[in-house]
Amino acid sequence: MALAWKLVVDCAEPIALARFWADALGYEIEDNSALIDQLVAAGRVGPEAYVEIDGRRAFRELAAIRHPEDPVQPVSGIGLGRRLLFQAVPEPKQVKNRLHIDLHAGPEARQATVQRLVGLGATVLREVAERGSVHTTMADPEGNEFDVQ
Repeated sequence: MALAWKLVVDCAEPIALARFWADALGYEIEDNSALIDQLVAAGRVGPEAYVEIDGRRAFRELAAIRHPEDPVQPVSGIGLGRRLLFQAVPEPKQVKNRLHIDLHAGPEARQATVQRLVGLGATVLREVAERGSVHTTMADPEGNEFDVQ
């Protein structure tokens, strides 16, 4: 049986990094305000656990994005398909990622995609042409590496 999954990214600023990746991928930021409201009403979380953004409550230390075509659990706002979860951790990034995301823009759109991502806050690390692949290795605003092919 196949398992459901999500990719979890440790980071310093989950909300900011979720916004970057939502813009980069064309994904949507999950709206967990209904879940937070339920947890607050039940006394399970206090005001230190959330912030208000654009008139809704969002977890301070967790933010997720999801593919816009995938279903959402109405009671929680959690995506039920392709998603990335960004969670705050106390330690800063130290070394190269062992897992990274590849964005497939295609040869004709690669440079324009790279420039768009630089405009969102990414950094070009290097251009790579090896093993039959041509891609740009970049870093997101917190230094997490990813490739644009």
